Amino acid sequence: MSDDSTWGRAYAHGPAEPASDDSTWGKAHAPGPAEPASDDDSTWGKVYARGPLLLGVRHHGPGSARAVRAALEAARPEVVLIEGPPEADPLIPLAADPEMRPPVALLAHAVDEPGRSAFWPLAEFSPEWVAIRWALEQGVPARFVDLPATHTLAWDTESDAPQGTDAGGDTPAGTGDQDEPGAEEGSGPGEEAGPGRDLRVDPLAVLAETAGHDDPERWWEDVVEHRGSGLGDPFAPFTALEEAMTALRERYGAAGRPRDLVREAHMRLKVRAARKEFGDAVAVVCGAWHVPALRERTTVTADRALLKGLPKVRTDLTWVPWTHRRLARASGYGAGIDSPGWYGHLFRARDRPVERWLTKVAGLLREEDRVVSSAHVIEAVRLAETLAAMRGRPLPGLSETTEAVRAVMCDGSDVPLALVHDRLVVGDVLGEVPQAAPAVPLQRDLAREQRRLRLRPEALERELELDLRGGTDAGRSRLLHRLRLLGVDWGEPARSRGSTGTFRETWRLRWEPELSVRVAEAGVWGTTVLAAATARAEAEATAARALADVTTLAEHCLLAGLPDALPVVMRVLADRAALDTDVGHLAQALPALVRSLRYGDVRGTDTGALAGVAAGLAERIFVGLPPACAALDTDAAEEMRSHVDAVHGAVGLLAETPTGTPGTGHADLRARWRSVLRTLALRDTVPGVVRGRAVRLLLDDGELGPGEAARLMGLVLSPGTPPADAAAWIEGFVGGGGGMLLVHDDRLLTLVDSWLTGVSAEAFTDVLPLLRRTFSAYEPAVRRTLGELVRRGPGGPAVPASRAVGTPGFAAEPDAERADAVLPVLRLLLGPDPEEAAEHGRTQRTAEAVGLVGVGG
Repeated sequence: MSDDSTWGRAYAHGPAEPASDDSTWGKAHAPGPAEPASDDDSTWGKVYARGPLLLGVRHHGPGSARAVRAALEAARPEVVLIEGPPEADPLIPLAADPEMRPPVALLAHAVDEPGRSAFWPLAEFSPEWVAIRWALEQGVPARFVDLPATHTLAWDTESDAPQGTDAGGDTPAGTGDQDEPGAEEGSGPGEEAGPGRDLRVDPLAVLAETAGHDDPERWWEDVVEHRGSGLGDPFAPFTALEEAMTALRERYGAAGRPRDLVREAHMRLKVRAARKEFGDAVAVVCGAWHVPALRERTTVTADRALLKGLPKVRTDLTWVPWTHRRLARASGYGAGIDSPGWYGHLFRARDRPVERWLTKVAGLLREEDRVVSSAHVIEAVRLAETLAAMRGRPLPGLSETTEAVRAVMCDGSDVPLALVHDRLVVGDVLGEVPQAAPAVPLQRDLAREQRRLRLRPEALERELELDLRGGTDAGRSRLLHRLRLLGVDWGEPARSRGSTGTFRETWRLRWEPELSVRVAEAGVWGTTVLAAATARAEAEATAARALADVTTLAEHCLLAGLPDALPVVMRVLADRAALDTDVGHLAQALPALVRSLRYGDVRGTDTGALAGVAAGLAERIFVGLPPACAALDTDAAEEMRSHVDAVHGAVGLLAETPTGTPGTGHADLRARWRSVLRTLALRDTVPGVVRGRAVRLLLDDGELGPGEAARLMGLVLSPGTPPADAAAWIEGFVGGGGGMLLVHDDRLLTLVDSWLTGVSAEAFTDVLPLLRRTFSAYEPAVRRTLGELVRRGPGGPAVPASRAVGTPGFAAEPDAERADAVLPVLRLLLGPDPEEAAEHGRTQRTAEAVGLVGVGG
């Protein structure tokens, strides 16, 4: 390219003198009327070759952002065209609002299907954002020129899902039905390919490999991000990058991105329209990958043909907050970057970026109570600079500073280094959008509620402790529960650490950009959070198929404070409960219903109707449970045991709450349930796991004495009971935390021990998996104690004499004379040391069942 055709010469000192080359940019901007074009005005080459200033960039690249600002300052175009959806042009002035703080994103969603959506994220170091801000500051029109969102959202993403590339082949990050671009696929950068071949290539990887670098990120930092702004020709980096991309497009064609051809056709039409309106002083900021296509000579007819017949869908666009974490590649956004926090620092740090970065790292580590002094910072800077010099890099990059931090400030540990990466390299910066931005009514009401309750959205996950006895905390709880009912999972309930009372709630809060889409989706239910949650609850109650779903929904209505929805839910609940004859369904529904009764005192909700329905469900379960437990297979028996546990806990809560049914007392309700448990415990047709659980629950409630429990266990573990049935009974009785029963009750442990030693070898192998599953649920300390008791045996030091008295098979002290009398016979039958062999075999089996050793170990 001749000197007259360079951007620097054209813009350096005002109007350029006529050059010999008519195609130069300088002559196109010389004062006076432009030379008439040839007769063929329809071709890109003859009409626009001298016109647009094409600034090819890497999305979210701070070096590209600085270069764009420098180029715009030098060129002073009359209009700036930016890669993005044209429907967002009315939203561009909001970028100058003082309340607008990046990172933000343009959100486009289908009006009739809000879940079909797409994002165009912008950070403060994004070249597009810099171009927008420059145009607004200079009073220059700024417009988006990419394919309209009406086509992007309607396109069949499954048949032709676009693949993003940081060098410019970027597409919006999508949610819902709009697929998110993933990592590049296809051939590697070094594979043979010809023009037009259907390959997906990463342009940066190809350029880096061509330059002899194995890391595209490191190569890009060296040639772009670490290049000082304002030095030399401001257009030189764009010229070099355009030449490189032109070579890549000649070799790889569309590189496996057929959608890019359509997008580029639309961009060319937009550039033509801008030139007709503003002349040649047009600047285009787009992905570097698209620059050769915008230089390509095509006809208007050909470009319009590519756009003909594209599907359409009605769309709405607005600005929404974004986060640095969502800019990271780990989030799934294909045009993301690995280190948005680091790139933001490079963009803001005009001088000495390494020193400022390491000082910031030291401050973070000090906040975490690590000893980091100024001497550490100085030494880390020296080490990073030394590493960069050894590797031939112009400045230390992220890899060098990270290694210096690990060696100097973290003592070689990756644990504090992970904190630095999470908090600084990636970061939890959350952008802000002004209230003037367009939003669905539900979003505006949510924003009002957030301000009223002082519940600010934050990108960093935090725990929120609520005391429901206070008005503000109760309102926060209702808002979070209503949002969960609408599918906007801003908060997730967590276990309270300080108190187990019903007046306490703990939430884990974290605002994600996708929640804006969920709010837009929920807007179909109403214009306020309360109205939308009420309508959603009523609709779900009507559509629910399972009784348990309705009872769970009733609980959610109470938690969310939806008095208008509760009557509809209760009516559906009463109808479903009256028609449902499956005891399993009734048992699933009762616990959630009874839990809801506890919220009346704390939340001020009338739960009288719930109490009546709950009492009716309990009565039906009492009648139908024994017959339903007959003739069950193994899986069904396990499920029924869980139902028995749930009903037992629900009855305990229900007995402490007024049922609302005349003549129904607390003690009577509890007594009837205990009668049902006795029936289950004594009926032979009931599976062993259910019978064992019934005995255990009666024992825990004090309705069954230890002697009676031992008698029932002795009957089950008698030789006449099949080993599999006996093992199932043991699982039901001592499973789920029953280990302490065996530790403190010698009779029960003796019965289990004796039964295990009497099971035949074949049967023992069959029941061992079941027993191991039972005992594996015990705490390690409980298992060790049981193993020690079994190892020491009857009357050992671990069993005091006071506990051994009266225990079958145990004497107050060992009878040594009687034991010695059988030794000769045992030696004759079993060989040497028969006592040790017998004792070892007995303890080995019990230890295997408890899980202290493996089979045969």
